[in-house]
Amino acid sequence: MPITSEANTTWTGSLTEGSGTVAFSTSNLGTFPIDWKARSEGSETMTTPEELIAAAHASCFSMAFSHALAGNGTPPERVNTSASVTFKPGTGITGSHLNVNASVPGITPERFQELAEEAKAGCPVSQALAGVEITLEASLA
Repeated sequence: MPITSEANTTWTGSLTEGSGTVAFSTSNLGTFPIDWKARSEGSETMTTPEELIAAAHASCFSMAFSHALAGNGTPPERVNTSASVTFKPGTGITGSHLNVNASVPGITPERFQELAEEAKAGCPVSQALAGVEITLEASLA
């Protein structure tokens, strides 16, 4: 049975001078402010569409990698993934870089790298981002 996830945004004003909020329909996290300045110049106080994509990519990859490791007979003790999504104004999203560090008893470094690459390719969010370059750094703890 398919699952549909939702988020809602309210935006007021023009692109460069307006602002808005984004909220997730199934959590109690509240609303997050968004605006063009944060997206095009960076911000320590506002989220961006790219930060939300990075969260989705990191969590999806961690799940896919954990599943692949368990299927290999080497379930992980821990998988820690960060994703960095790059946005260039006037161009758009240009890439996503996954950086994973995992503690996996009983696996060879070579097999670890193979499974990490397979998880990168097979993760549904990676597949949704197929139009941009996705890079991976994977280290075995």
